[in-house]
Amino acid sequence: MTTQTQTTQTAGTKAQQVKWTIDPAHSEIQFKVKHMMISTVTGSFQKFDADIEAPGDDLSKAKIHFRADVDSITTGNGQRDGHLKSTDFFSGEKHPQITFTSTGTRSVDKDGSWTLLGDLHMNGITKPVQLDVEWGGVMKDPYGNTKAGVSIRGKVNRKDWNINWNTALEAGGMLVSDEVRIACDVQLVKQG
Repeated sequence: MTTQTQTTQTAGTKAQQVKWTIDPAHSEIQFKVKHMMISTVTGSFQKFDADIEAPGDDLSKAKIHFRADVDSITTGNGQRDGHLKSTDFFSGEKHPQITFTSTGTRSVDKDGSWTLLGDLHMNGITKPVQLDVEWGGVMKDPYGNTKAGVSIRGKVNRKDWNINWNTALEAGGMLVSDEVRIACDVQLVKQG
């Protein structure tokens, strides 16, 4: 199986660029991390948005600039949420947003799913990441709006962004795993 980088232009023709936005009522931006190496804690961002521009309905070729507000983190525990916003983790006062800017895509399979490449910026550090996108398709809602759905998954090592806080467990191991799983289910709305 060969992979190839896709671009927004093909053989001298230029597709019409269309703007898309995230429908926050039908989208979830989550992260998952192992706690005490035996269970998983899920966190989410309640405030997020994105500037998305694609050639028509082909979101595999979209230019994306995504933003999530650190202050909107919730894990269902206020004390833990406060700790995540502190300098031990995301340094929310100094770095109030986490951003992702796409740099390209690679084709994965014929069902329309692809690999999304981009730069993830958090805690004042920018690093390249690779995310798997599962294409859900395009539909018109009952009000005539064109919607698209994607599921995005990936893994990052939080230490790459200098998010190092941890504590050793008495029985061995660490309280919080270094690996953080990204899990986003997003509904997009075509503009215009």
